[in-house]
Amino acid sequence: MAVSMREVDPVFQGAGQKDGLEIWRIEKLQAVPVPKESHGKFFTGDSYIILKTTALKNGSFRNDIHYWLGKDTSQDEAGTAAIKTVELDAALGGRAVQYREVQGNETEKFLSYFRPCIIPEEGGVASGFRHTEINEREHVTRLFVCRGRHTVHVKEVPFARSSLNHDDIFILDTKSKIFQFNGSNSSIQERAKALEVVQYLKDTNHEGKCDVAAVEDGKLMADADAGEFWGLFGGFAPLPRKTFSELNGKDTAFASKLLCVNKGQTVSVDCEVLTRALLDTTKCYLLDCGSEIYAWMGRETALEDRKRAGLAAEELLREGNRPKSHIIRLMEGFETVIFRSKFNKWPKKAEAVVSDESRGKVAALLKRQGFNVKGIAKAAPVKEEPQPQIDCTGNLQVWRVNDSDKTFLSFSEQCKFYSGDCYIFQYSYTGDEGEECLVGTWFGKRSIQEERTAAISLADKMVESLKFQAVLVRLYEGKEPIEFFPIFQNLVIFKGGASTGYKKFVSENGIEDDTYSENGVALFRIQGSGPDNMQAIQVDTAAPSLNSSYCYILHDGDTVFTWVGNLSSSMDQELAERQLDVIKPNLQSRLLKEGSEYDQFWKLLGVKSEYPSQKIVRDQESDAHLFSCTFSKGVLKVREIFNFAQDDMMAEDIFILDCHSSVFVWVGQHVDTKIRAQALSIGEKFIEFDILMEDLSRETPLYVIAEGSEPQFFTRFFTWDSAKSALHGNSFERRLSIVKDGLKPRRDKPKRRPTTSSHTGRSSVPDKSQRRSASFSPDRVRVRGRSPAFNALAANFENSNTRNLSTPPPAARKPFSKSSPDPAKPPQRAASIAAMSASFERPRPTLIPKSIKASPDVNKPQSEASKPKPEEDAKEGQPEDEEGLPAYPYDRLRTSSTNPVKDIDQTRRETYLSSAEFREKFGMTKEAFAKLPKWKQNRLKIALQLF
Repeated sequence: MAVSMREVDPVFQGAGQKDGLEIWRIEKLQAVPVPKESHGKFFTGDSYIILKTTALKNGSFRNDIHYWLGKDTSQDEAGTAAIKTVELDAALGGRAVQYREVQGNETEKFLSYFRPCIIPEEGGVASGFRHTEINEREHVTRLFVCRGRHTVHVKEVPFARSSLNHDDIFILDTKSKIFQFNGSNSSIQERAKALEVVQYLKDTNHEGKCDVAAVEDGKLMADADAGEFWGLFGGFAPLPRKTFSELNGKDTAFASKLLCVNKGQTVSVDCEVLTRALLDTTKCYLLDCGSEIYAWMGRETALEDRKRAGLAAEELLREGNRPKSHIIRLMEGFETVIFRSKFNKWPKKAEAVVSDESRGKVAALLKRQGFNVKGIAKAAPVKEEPQPQIDCTGNLQVWRVNDSDKTFLSFSEQCKFYSGDCYIFQYSYTGDEGEECLVGTWFGKRSIQEERTAAISLADKMVESLKFQAVLVRLYEGKEPIEFFPIFQNLVIFKGGASTGYKKFVSENGIEDDTYSENGVALFRIQGSGPDNMQAIQVDTAAPSLNSSYCYILHDGDTVFTWVGNLSSSMDQELAERQLDVIKPNLQSRLLKEGSEYDQFWKLLGVKSEYPSQKIVRDQESDAHLFSCTFSKGVLKVREIFNFAQDDMMAEDIFILDCHSSVFVWVGQHVDTKIRAQALSIGEKFIEFDILMEDLSRETPLYVIAEGSEPQFFTRFFTWDSAKSALHGNSFERRLSIVKDGLKPRRDKPKRRPTTSSHTGRSSVPDKSQRRSASFSPDRVRVRGRSPAFNALAANFENSNTRNLSTPPPAARKPFSKSSPDPAKPPQRAASIAAMSASFERPRPTLIPKSIKASPDVNKPQSEASKPKPEEDAKEGQPEDEEGLPAYPYDRLRTSSTNPVKDIDQTRRETYLSSAEFREKFGMTKEAFAKLPKWKQNRLKIALQLF
């Protein structure tokens, strides 16, 4: 990059090397650093340069430079600020976007750095710092006008009745009280935002100790605050009907013009359509859009040419008498999304590699001049993938969609999906604030549109029946978020389909049905991070489907191979062994390492050929962006909120949080019911438009979250206080109560209304322990005749020093918890969602009867009244066991038996087995079984299917 280094101001050495703000003020035509304690204090007679450095998730920095011009600043200071901004950009390697900010018309991005507002003081460096005198004298009553729904523009106006109007919010700051006057035409959102300014004035000017009053325009009857307010203006008198607005509106009728800057002179570029090809890397251009003028600077331009381009933009504003329009200067390769959207089909953004080199040249120059300059700084990159912020020990229910209806899947089938089908799942778990619920749809790659539509409709009805307290999520095969897999834990995805819709589609269209068959040839890729997060994905039975970074299972009927890639880990190999117990539980596989395969292996795959070695990369999470949304007549309008916080989301609006790997639609409690019903469609349109122009996939995971039911995998993007959504009233009423009381609201979350599932006909769901994987450690030898899962459990329980990783006790870890709860107190839980009927504090009724307690009382003799009463025929001829109880065959003790035993203690059915049969089935004596903890007893009985 042809940059003259001699013109870079040494004051900018080391700038932009850490996250945060850096500010310089122009004093005697020089840039002077402003101390951190004075950040946010601006004076009308000065000009400032503000550098905002943001550390991104990819380990790089983003730089935004603003030069702010007070209304009383001199022309020389304003010009110096513009030139020094270009020098600062050069010191940063030409990577920054530069904004011109004029007092009273600042961009929302600039104002977001100084929440809740900036209130410039009179004076400046040339006037002897008159602000010192202002702070020392007695409090002066001041009147401010506030405008803005998301960021607040604050301006001091004369303390007079003529300053008031019906459109805006006014704040009157008196010695003992702060009044907020709400114009009748102002919105709830504007009123709520203005309260942030009230809180700021209360803390800054009154040390947090003064009264606050809200005065509604036109409402005077029996209102003491309104009477006091109007009394300060000499009494009430109606405001004129005619309103005014000083904010510069967007010039929608302005036709964009492209100008080329040549030695400070502008020449119009003739073109019918703006295209990227019009911009020459050796020149500078101005794109005049009316309310904004973009100064685009090619990489191969000289520093002097860039300064001239900035001055030419300033001159263009003066000639057109547009002092409030914004000037935005950007370097080639670092264009903003809004600028790129002005052009027809802007090519995909390429990574700019010249910035570090340019920055290095500046550093070398400053070193030669005697300055100690640090090397190029880089932000610490975040982890490749965040941890799933969800409790994986909850309760899961799954349905397969069949045409327009859904079919409930049993426990053994709920983790087996088909690519040709659609599924609905409901997952309830314990969150930080109580019981949480997730209702999702999963679309296989080959599922038909009719069943996808039906799945969305059925899921919507389920969420509605749960009083909108559940999170709705739409997922596609291959694009699942990290929260999905721990819910299912050992997921298997087969080819083909089992739904009636898929089978009908295949037969009607003459398509080959490749639905998985246990007796056929099938290849599975094994992936995951651990025993509680593993998947087996059926892929094409061909050599190109292999990958050196994974393990695979290949079977042809009873012939099974486990293929281990050279780049796979020991964990991958263990997961392959565990998933083998799910796919082929009673067969031993032949282990094949990459490079030493049998001919039979390649014969099953067709022809030996090349295959990849890199791991499959899913969409990575990027820096989150928050947008406010309006949706009317099918038209979606969005507006980005910079440096967002929880308070930016109003109960009356819909907001979208985009972090690239997932998109969240947040719906406020006071959103109209008709708009709420379109929340999923709003999210789909947002993904379709790809607002950030980052090639967002149409299959990106999409969540719909109602206010008050936010899961932690959403709130982790904020500094979150769940108590704020527990307050009553609209956004303005909630915040007014906080400002008036001066106290934080109560933190206990409102209890959710108890709900029962009406989707399955079942009164309860499987116990948490039933959901855990029952596969076994690969280093154990399989014993034929009993299921491998049961052998693992029995062997594991016989040795108290070992425990199968895939079957931990119910007290699972909660990695997402914000704080460590008191172990002596059970977690607070609201009423069960999805048919759970009790909390941790009360005994949980389940379908599984209680087993014998592992306590000394087990062997105590029972009283006559408490002894079980066997059948009459058993009393006469039934053989008895050592405990004196009649013994029955195993088949008659099972709950699924066609001839079950009656009149026995159902909670101790295993004790009615003979000792020989008990040892055969459980792998241990009755005495050893009785000494096990109850959760282990239940696990054994589950594995044995005794229940």
